Amino acid sequence: MITIFTIVILILSVIAHELSHGYMADFLGDPTARLAGRLTINPLKHIDIYGSIIVPIITSLFGFTFGWAKPVPYNPYNLKNKRSGEFLIAIAGPVTNIMIALVFGILVRLVIGYSGHLSNTFISSFVTISSYIVVINIVLAIFNIIPVPPLDGSKILFSILPHQHSRTRQILESYSFVLVLIVAFFLWQFIMPIIPWVFHLITGVGV
Repeated sequence: MITIFTIVILILSVIAHELSHGYMADFLGDPTARLAGRLTINPLKHIDIYGSIIVPIITSLFGFTFGWAKPVPYNPYNLKNKRSGEFLIAIAGPVTNIMIALVFGILVRLVIGYSGHLSNTFISSFVTISSYIVVINIVLAIFNIIPVPPLDGSKILFSILPHQHSRTRQILESYSFVLVLIVAFFLWQFIMPIIPWVFHLITGVGV
């Protein structure tokens, strides 16, 4: 049952992540996502058969849940300022995940604070589900700000760096699949210890 909950929470969280990219792009003058019908909460418009279903199910069998939604399209040439626009669009995803984590983290604090104990089944279930929401969104935010293509962190980084680094960006983006695998399976073990600390900072309880 917990596995099903984590997969559902992951799918909804990555959809919120992608939606924020689309809404920010639309706000900055690029209607590509809206015209493609992607600015909707309908999950069927965002679910990727591999990233949203197959990969989360397989990875959950190994003790963690990983996945993604269809990337929301945007056309940088429609933006008034390409560099600042790219920065704002890229950072909108991780910020959204952080905001979701903060909202549910505060709810956990309030529920635990006012309940006094967790003997009530409803309260206990609410805290458990909310905690999963917090953890998953923390993971999504931290993972996506890693500055390797195609993650948001690379777009944030290259929108700040001078134009002469564009060639470096092209080279890195051509190896984006390999870079993500390296991050997911090798570098992530060094980043994982941050998550319990952030979780405790937000909720006030241990993960």
